[in-house]
Amino acid sequence: MKIRSWLATCSSSSCAATAADATLPLYRSSNCGTSHSSDSPSGATSSSSSSSSSRETSSSSIESNLSLQTLPSVPSLQTLTTDSLHLSISHHLLYTLSPPCLLPITCLAPHDNLLYAACGHEIHVYDASNASTGGEISHIDAFNIRASSSGSVKSVAFCGGQVFTAHQDAKIRVWLAAADGRHGLVATLPTLGDRLRRFMFPKNYVTVRRHQKQLWIEHADAVSALAANDGLVYSVSWDKTLKAWSSGSDSGSNLRCLDSVRAHHDAINAVVVATDGTVYTGSADRRIRVWARQTGEERHSLVVTLEKHRSAVNALALSGDGSVLFSGACDRSILVWEREDSANHMVVTGALRGHAKAILCLINISDLLLSGSADRTVRIWRQGAEGRYCCLAVLQGHRKPVKSLAAVSGGDGLVTVFSGSLDGEIRAWRVLVSSVDEGRFGSCS
Repeated sequence: MKIRSWLATCSSSSCAATAADATLPLYRSSNCGTSHSSDSPSGATSSSSSSSSSRETSSSSIESNLSLQTLPSVPSLQTLTTDSLHLSISHHLLYTLSPPCLLPITCLAPHDNLLYAACGHEIHVYDASNASTGGEISHIDAFNIRASSSGSVKSVAFCGGQVFTAHQDAKIRVWLAAADGRHGLVATLPTLGDRLRRFMFPKNYVTVRRHQKQLWIEHADAVSALAANDGLVYSVSWDKTLKAWSSGSDSGSNLRCLDSVRAHHDAINAVVVATDGTVYTGSADRRIRVWARQTGEERHSLVVTLEKHRSAVNALALSGDGSVLFSGACDRSILVWEREDSANHMVVTGALRGHAKAILCLINISDLLLSGSADRTVRIWRQGAEGRYCCLAVLQGHRKPVKSLAAVSGGDGLVTVFSGSLDGEIRAWRVLVSSVDEGRFGSCS
């Protein structure tokens, strides 16, 4: 059944409203070959398998499903070619890391001089302070090793000196690093105290399945992504909800759920938050929704719904100033959304094309946009004159889809890029972008 939202949209009428869900045991957002409608969230506890056969099945499912047709109605923005660049671009592979878990890399997250890498249910921590110079990167910690029942780690975020991890078992775990670099569990969200405050009152329960209710502060399915800003942590889930949490203190006190919104009609795969507190969510229902809250309030309200993708939205990224939103989906396109002065929302300006399969991850660093795809490559994009873009480089070498990206800027056009793949490897790349036109860095015109 086609469901029309009464909420404001800035969409074309040709966009279908049926949900495009993806159902892989580990990578629900990446199965772009099939779509189905689902009003009930699936089971909340689906643990990842440590066997190599399970890993092969997951990655081959992603690669075997053909990506949906790209968007012919959206103009291409990558009109700049390498011949028109006044840039010198070089890149090479620094090294390859293989965490001991021998499972697909599901998330990479840099923090200070550390790189957090999730593979299966484990999180491994590396000292990456010398990465940009090609120096040795050392393994300093691994945590959540014995908690295989938590399922795969979907996302890692940092807030208030704590590490937040999102898990397949519908939980968010909070960790604190000791002086020796070892990480210890502080709390599991929602906390016992938060549950006790609410469990007595019927109004705090919501229906998640037929004949099944639970507290509104609990996720009912895998927590797929996290984002943090200004003391708040945002989580999205395959249960179609967006939740906001207070980050508490280093001791784990005051960690509680502040708000929960039924945000989409299907599984939510991505969330990003701007410095002004605006929250963007991307879903398997093909929509991107924008959320905001009034000063001093805890509740978030819908600002606008963005519809242009033809398939599940897998990844979102924001420019440094929050004025440009990038979205990647199974239709192989990266859409570029810019804020319109006449309206307080984003409008699509065009698409970046080049990947042969679904877009699985996006990050923005400095003036560069990086995209990872099921086609096993990483592309590096840069904006030029009049909102046009150029693809600076294509990083190749992974044997399976690229699921996660991280990057660290070294200044003077130097960026160290980390790519994590379903092949179980993390590749570190040295990328240098420099101007050859009177020292004017970054001219793409």
